[in-house]
Amino acid sequence: MNKTAKIKFIGEKLDELFPDPPIPLNYTNPFTMLVAVVLSAQCTDIRVNQVTEVLFKLADTPQKMLKLGVDRIAEIIKPCGFFNTKSVNIYKLSQALVKKFKGEVPHTFEELESLPGVGHKTASVIMIHIFKIPAFPVDTHIHRLAERWGLSDGSSVEKTEADLKKAFPKEEWEKRHLQIIYFGRTYCKARGHKDEECPICSVVNKHG
Repeated sequence: MNKTAKIKFIGEKLDELFPDPPIPLNYTNPFTMLVAVVLSAQCTDIRVNQVTEVLFKLADTPQKMLKLGVDRIAEIIKPCGFFNTKSVNIYKLSQALVKKFKGEVPHTFEELESLPGVGHKTASVIMIHIFKIPAFPVDTHIHRLAERWGLSDGSSVEKTEADLKKAFPKEEWEKRHLQIIYFGRTYCKARGHKDEECPICSVVNKHG
C-alpha cells in the first residue's frame, strides 16, 4: 500500500467511524476555550470539563479570572494536576489579555503564543476551532498515530504537523485533528496496542 492509498484509506476509515467529531472540551467563548486547552495538558478532557464547570461559573472572562486570584484558581483546578503552574499561567494570561488585547483572545499565532502557558499546540487549537483559521494541532495521540500509520517518522511534533498538513487537504484539518484523537482513544491506545485489533493499523501496517 503506497502512501497515497494509505492516506485515502485512513481518511475514509476516520470518516466512517467518526463522521462528525465534537470538540471534547466544554467552553462558552474564546476565553473559556483557551483556559480549557491550557488545563488539558497532562489531564483528561473529562476531568477538565468537571473542573471548568465550577471555574467558568465564577470566571468566564479574563477580568473575572483576575478577581478570583491565583490561590482560588489553584484550589478549583487542583484535580487537573500541575495546578500550581497552571493557575499562575491562567492568571497571567488573563492579565495579558486585559492589558494588551482589551480582554479579547487574539487570533494570530504570534500573539497567542506570546501568552503565558500557551504553546504552539494550544494556539493551533484556538486558531482552527475558534477562529476557523487553518491549523493542525498535534497532541500525543496524533503524534503517536501518525508514526504508527507511516504518515510521519516520529522524530518531532513539528515534523508530524508538517507531514499531516501535506497528507490532508487544508479544509479537512479541523475534522482530521479531532478524528485522530478519538480514534487513538478508542482503537489505537498507547499501551497494549495490537496492530491486528486496530481498524487502521491492521490494514496499513499489514500491507507495508
